[in-house]
Amino acid sequence: MHKFVRPHLFLRDSLQPFLPTLQGSQLVLCTKHKVAVLSVRGFGVLPSTDDKKEKAMLHRMMRVNHAGEYGANRIYAGQMAVLGNTQIRPLIQEMWDQEKKHLSKFNEILAENRVRPTLLLPLWNVAGFALGAGCALLGKEGAMACTVAVEESISEHYNSQIRALMEKDPEKYTELLQLIKKFRDDEIEHHDIGLEHDAESVPGHQLMKVIIQAGCKAAIFVSERV
Repeated sequence: MHKFVRPHLFLRDSLQPFLPTLQGSQLVLCTKHKVAVLSVRGFGVLPSTDDKKEKAMLHRMMRVNHAGEYGANRIYAGQMAVLGNTQIRPLIQEMWDQEKKHLSKFNEILAENRVRPTLLLPLWNVAGFALGAGCALLGKEGAMACTVAVEESISEHYNSQIRALMEKDPEKYTELLQLIKKFRDDEIEHHDIGLEHDAESVPGHQLMKVIIQAGCKAAIFVSERV
C-alpha cells in the first residue's frame, strides 16, 4: 500500500531549501549552492522620499545638525587651546570626543544623501573657536558656563526635531529618531556636567547664557537656510 502524502506538505518540504528565513533584521535566502542575505529594513537612517517638501525638510534638519556639531567641535577645540594644560583637560576631552562622533555621523549622512552643508561653515569655524577660547579665559567656570548654554540650546533644538518627526511618521523615521535622541541625551549629559563643575559661579553667568543662546538660535536659523 502506498503512503498518502498531503500535497501541501510535499510542496513545502521540497521547496524548503529555497524558502527565506528571518534572522533578526535580515532575510536569509538559502539555495543549494549559495546563501543570499537581504536586509528587510524598510528605511535607512535618512529614509528616501520622492516628496520634495519632505526631502527639503530632512535636508534642512541634517544641514543644521551638522553645522551645530561642527560648531560644538570648534568650541571644545577653543576650550582645549586655553585649558589643555589644566586639571579640567580630561573632562573637556571626554565631551569633545563625543562631539567628534556626532560630527562624523552627520558627515556620513550628508555624503550618503547628497545633502549640502551650510555655506557658513568657515564662519562657524572661527566663531566657535573664539567662543570656546574666550569663555575659557574666564577659567574652568567660564568654559563650563559656555558648555551649559550651548548644550541647552542644542538639546532643545534636537527636541523640536524629535517632536516634528514623531508628528509626521514615527515608524518611518525610527532610525533617525533613535540617532537624534541619542545625540540629544549626550548634549544633556554635557549640560549637566557643566552645572556640576560650577558653571553658574562665573560672574555674569545669566547674562553670558542669554547672549550665547541668542547666538545659537541665530546660527540655527541661518544654517538651515544658507
